[in-house]
Amino acid sequence: MKSSFRNLLIAGTFYLYNHFIGKFPIYWVRHAYIRRILRIRLGKDAAIHMGCFFTGKDTIIGDRTVINRGCHLDGRGSLRIGSDVSISPYTYLVTLTHDVDDSMFGAEADPVVIEDRVWIGVRALLLPGVHIGIGGVVGAGSVVTRNCPSYTIVAGNPAKQIGMRSQDLSYHLDYHPLFDTDILLRN
Repeated sequence: MKSSFRNLLIAGTFYLYNHFIGKFPIYWVRHAYIRRILRIRLGKDAAIHMGCFFTGKDTIIGDRTVINRGCHLDGRGSLRIGSDVSISPYTYLVTLTHDVDDSMFGAEADPVVIEDRVWIGVRALLLPGVHIGIGGVVGAGSVVTRNCPSYTIVAGNPAKQIGMRSQDLSYHLDYHPLFDTDILLRN
């Protein structure tokens, strides 16, 4: 009975974030809830935009990482996102799946790891077990089913390597647009 009540409370905290707090137009309110109530590690100067959906507590997000509006972050397995990562709108990061051969349709968790300075294009889907190396790029609409070495550019369904990115990356992200727009307070 205790674990059922505890699970109900945990589910309730995620429900409140996903349907109310996550739509609140002030970063510090969303970030405080993510850190203090959901207990997700959120790096310094990270930006979680409005309308992101969180599930599961096993998530770590690095410094200055930008997660744009409408992204789905599945921390039921293990989700690790490095620093200065840019995740474009409506991206899905999935850590849990089902075994198609299991007669009980059992769930299987497999970690997703995204290293520093990765850029993930709009509406990409990263499936359980994927590791994106430092500086990697995932093209818009891609379905990533396997690991991508550092500095590779992948695209397609399933995603395949289409190029290499410069290894001379030194940028630090700082993208905090107003509300759910792409308009910045400063120019």
